[in-house]
Amino acid sequence: MIGGEFRDDLPTAEAEWRLLYTFSLNLRHSSVETLSRPDPSSLSQPSLSPLSLVPSIVILDFGAQYTQLIARRIREQNVFSVVLPCTASLEEVKRYAPVGIVLSGAPWSVYDKDAPPADAGVFELGLPVLGICYGLQFMVHTLGGKVRPADKREYGHAEIDVVADSDLFRGLPQRMPVWMSHGDEALELPPGFELTARTPHAVAGIQNTAKKWYAVQFHPEVHHTRQGTEILRNFVFGICGAKPTWTPQHFIDATIAQVRQQVGGGRALCALSGGVDSSVAAVLVDRALRDGKGKSRLTCVFVNNGVLRKNEFEKVQQTLREKLGLHLVAIDATHRFLAKLKGVTDPETKRKLIGNEFIAVFEDEAHRIRKDGNVEFLVQGTLYPDVIESRSVRGPSQVIKSHHNVGGLPEIMKLKLIEPLKDLFKDEVRKIGRDLGMPEEILQRQPFPGPGLAVRILGEVTPERLALLRECDDIVVSEIKNAGLYTKIWQSFAVLLPVMSVGVMGDMRTYAYTCAIRAVSSEDGMTADWVPLPHDVLKTISSRIVNEVKGVNRVVYDITSKPPGTIEWE
Repeated sequence: MIGGEFRDDLPTAEAEWRLLYTFSLNLRHSSVETLSRPDPSSLSQPSLSPLSLVPSIVILDFGAQYTQLIARRIREQNVFSVVLPCTASLEEVKRYAPVGIVLSGAPWSVYDKDAPPADAGVFELGLPVLGICYGLQFMVHTLGGKVRPADKREYGHAEIDVVADSDLFRGLPQRMPVWMSHGDEALELPPGFELTARTPHAVAGIQNTAKKWYAVQFHPEVHHTRQGTEILRNFVFGICGAKPTWTPQHFIDATIAQVRQQVGGGRALCALSGGVDSSVAAVLVDRALRDGKGKSRLTCVFVNNGVLRKNEFEKVQQTLREKLGLHLVAIDATHRFLAKLKGVTDPETKRKLIGNEFIAVFEDEAHRIRKDGNVEFLVQGTLYPDVIESRSVRGPSQVIKSHHNVGGLPEIMKLKLIEPLKDLFKDEVRKIGRDLGMPEEILQRQPFPGPGLAVRILGEVTPERLALLRECDDIVVSEIKNAGLYTKIWQSFAVLLPVMSVGVMGDMRTYAYTCAIRAVSSEDGMTADWVPLPHDVLKTISSRIVNEVKGVNRVVYDITSKPPGTIEWE
């Protein structure tokens, strides 16, 4: 039985989400998807955070599906929030200068033998605490109340009635729609607590105003709870007294100062993909490492792995050099990668081969660059979801696909890590990029998988199939841009299927490949819905592909959401 929170397919959602979109610079994880962070002792120097002393809201994660969403909602109020595993020590919690604590939901029951532990001392820090879903049950159980399996579980939409004055519900209606996801309920409240809200079936809110401890059984962080943001604002500002001082410019200034302190007079390498994460990370570090004459101690490396999109190798070079002013070394290693991929059809093998070959290419180039002067640091575009999920409450998530975030380079080359974006979510990275003056064409680029077109060609990757897919993909992206939809869609692309079908063109019989079109909307790639593209757009795409791409005579549209499907086909 699930106690705190319903979670039927979370391992798939968590594990696969971060696979597809962050080739960028995160060179740590080549052949395993689990993203477990290395032992800090194995690195020459740990990556520092410029935000460790910023007043924050600390979220203790018990393994909830929505924990990252809590952090995002708080950060939207210009208040810094950090997610730590529930097993974090009190010393680690205090290092983030918290003004309040949030206890997340969880898929467990508090009375389970293997329920994730947390230090009860969190209630002795003298800080306001907000429990959400399982967090309410943990609070009740830990502080002397009783939790039991509910007679009636509540999953999905519900209505609560506020039954007592509470700072948490200040200014809100007495009856509110909320999102429930629990199978347990609070039977007896701990000493000093009172009921603040309820549904017809269960406790929905409690408080101990003397201690500033509050809890709700529902999820204020999801959009189904309409007043959820106001509830979180009441906690963050009204109860914790936080100030909305965390801004993009604050982050930029703090990061540049931290990088300068960390690197000193040293030099750094950065592997660029041309995507948002790697580009923003490179520009930040480049700002920090330029001298008064404009010379940078950062060298960026861009590798053509042979499975890039049409003209991408040339376009990315032009953008990075001319529009961002980065010192860039471009390597065309197409022949090396395609030689490794020859005859390979298994998706996992393709991903691992590309990841391993990238390490080899990058290492070869890095040794050449080092001949011109010692390089001590490696810049990585690690994002905050990578950090959160690498410290799983229950250990590594289920492996769905291996990641192209190629690992081992820091240890192999004995480089010290610089991770300027490790405190940010994807949308925050884009905001930082705008404050850095970066062009929208870079910041609005849709995510592109590290293994590139290799995972959009089902079966063996050959030069012929790559040429076909590049043309199809270019038509898809061009027409979606022409329709003004590109920035409104998370990802849109073509997939070449190993399916041949009969067609008729003119008076001639054809026997050619099938192309699938994929377009999805998403906030973060964790879940995604297929986009109902306008029929005229689909008609134009289909007509252009079958008429302009010789070798493709059929176009189909993928209308599968995630879950149950994945965004990429491999």
